[in-house]
Amino acid sequence: MILQHRLKGKFDQEINVVKNYGNLPLVECKASQLNQVFMNIICNAIDALEERDLQRTFSEIEQQPSQILICTKMLDSHHVQIRIVDNGLGIPKFVQERLFDPFFTTKPVGKGTGLGLSISHQIVTEKHNGSLRCHSIPDQETEFVIEIPIRYKCINNVL
Repeated sequence: MILQHRLKGKFDQEINVVKNYGNLPLVECKASQLNQVFMNIICNAIDALEERDLQRTFSEIEQQPSQILICTKMLDSHHVQIRIVDNGLGIPKFVQERLFDPFFTTKPVGKGTGLGLSISHQIVTEKHNGSLRCHSIPDQETEFVIEIPIRYKCINNVL
């Protein structure tokens, strides 16, 4: 809901958000921190789709609408997976290698700090003992995969 105003694209074509939620149990986690992770990844997806759509005609957008897919599923009896996929321009390999580096950004000065994905990676890996990966195919899609345990564990006595 917080990002609803950002989903209005070029030519009033909205970015479609497709939700494919699996049947998950309650997951013990730091919800506000994970919400920050989801917001960072979805905001980046919206930015990428907007940037791509600025270069496309109405007809091109109509034929292949911008889309963000959010999927959740059980991986096994102890872990869940959240996938966030956009059908934007993708991320070049040399950029993928630095995505989670602090202060690394491809955005123009004043638009991004380069901290969103670095902080997201830290929240998922260090605070939730999970993993955050990115898979991208240039000119087709970008997918972020978050995997976390169902039971939250206190790590290094930090909650």
